Amino acid sequence: MTPLSFLSANELADLIHRREISSLDLTGHFIRRIEQFDDEINAVVVRDFDRALAAAAQADKKLAGGDTIGPLHGVPVTVKDAFDVSGLATTWGIPSLKENIADTDAEAVRRLKRAGAVLLGKTNVPFALGDLQAYNEHYGVTNNPWDRSRSPGGSSGGSAAALAAGFSALELGSDMGGSIRMPAHCCGLYGHKPTWGIVPVQGHGLPGMVAPLDMGVPGPMARHVEDLELAMDVLIGPHVLDQGGWQLQLPRPAKKSIEEYRVAIWPDHEVAPVDVEISDRVVTIGETLAELGAHISDKALPDIDFKNSQSTYLNLMWSLTMSGATDEQYQTARQLADAIPADDMSDAAVTARARVLCHRDWLHHNNQREQMRFAWQAFFDEWDILICPVFAVPAFAHDHSPIQKRTLEINDEPHAYLQSMFWAGVSTLPYLPSTVFPSGLSKQGLPIGLQAIGAGYDDYTTIHFAKLLTERIGGFQIPPAYESK
Repeated sequence: MTPLSFLSANELADLIHRREISSLDLTGHFIRRIEQFDDEINAVVVRDFDRALAAAAQADKKLAGGDTIGPLHGVPVTVKDAFDVSGLATTWGIPSLKENIADTDAEAVRRLKRAGAVLLGKTNVPFALGDLQAYNEHYGVTNNPWDRSRSPGGSSGGSAAALAAGFSALELGSDMGGSIRMPAHCCGLYGHKPTWGIVPVQGHGLPGMVAPLDMGVPGPMARHVEDLELAMDVLIGPHVLDQGGWQLQLPRPAKKSIEEYRVAIWPDHEVAPVDVEISDRVVTIGETLAELGAHISDKALPDIDFKNSQSTYLNLMWSLTMSGATDEQYQTARQLADAIPADDMSDAAVTARARVLCHRDWLHHNNQREQMRFAWQAFFDEWDILICPVFAVPAFAHDHSPIQKRTLEINDEPHAYLQSMFWAGVSTLPYLPSTVFPSGLSKQGLPIGLQAIGAGYDDYTTIHFAKLLTERIGGFQIPPAYESK
């Protein structure tokens, strides 16, 4: 029997609706769990327990009066620190923003509350969301519940750790460089990076930042795949400024069984090698799907030069990071970029130049992206799903050395720390949806997640595929240290 702390949001909402547990009791249960165990994880770094208890009591009062708020009525959730929550600090892991108290809720947070969710607090992130780990000088280091000597990933690392340890029922994360998907992989969870533009980003930004960032998307993280669909039902819709002019109705899955799916398998790539255990897992999933009757190919890929795709992704992504830079910071970045030889096309060199990218060059890269989007569209005319790695290795040991000096051991060889962001960029660059699902454990007993990428706006299809696959291979497993807690 699944412990209360690890039930799905759907199950908890049903228990509340049938009055088998009150929202107040359930909220109290999660609060006690956080207070008891989060000292060793450090995931829920901003706690809003008094307001959560008040909201839970109000949810119970409404239910007793025959009224319900929505599909998450009374269900306790947490959200990533990058989202504004009225009355709480939004720091992005930047110590100088510890007094940056939000006046209003981010639109995605507002939609969760409108659906009845009870907000317990906010979860930890790296400095300026700019790392594959989750630590900062203000809130400290977040540990992975599977092995506290390892990182839960980033930037939605606190989000993943909170879910894996059973601190909340559902989490709101965000993703541009794999920030939902990589932590989901590291902690054995489900995560969904939506098609760009279908979940409003209003209220997810540094002070003064109101324009949506290219490629960045809010999205749900969960222990149970069906909760991703529930969360997307709640979250999708137009940006606040667009509500008067357009509506969004995503297509529902046309296929009913795994046998109907056409699936391409992509285990590895020379641009960003992955640990053999992960590439083997992709192959194994392909073999399982073939045995189940799905149409499988290990050769099919879009007609794209993926080395060029990676360069385009890095240019467009890292150019965003200087949008809030001071003149002094920009000039320092400019001098660094100018000092790099023109023929140096390494990821580090591309990244340095991207930080000071001129608008003319940005338009060039954006045009290249549009060409790639057409190539992806042609690919998904023939295939429904592409399965590939999320990241090169399972959860790795904490490493707080200067980021440019870090490496990751991949098949016993050192590789650049950020090289594996290639796998995030595969779907981020062309705005495609991607659902991460747990595929089992490594030989070291660490989770391995894979991603199912689909055509633009086929978000429910990638989630549906992950649900069908979960029925055959299993899903989330409780970290051993927390099975009896």
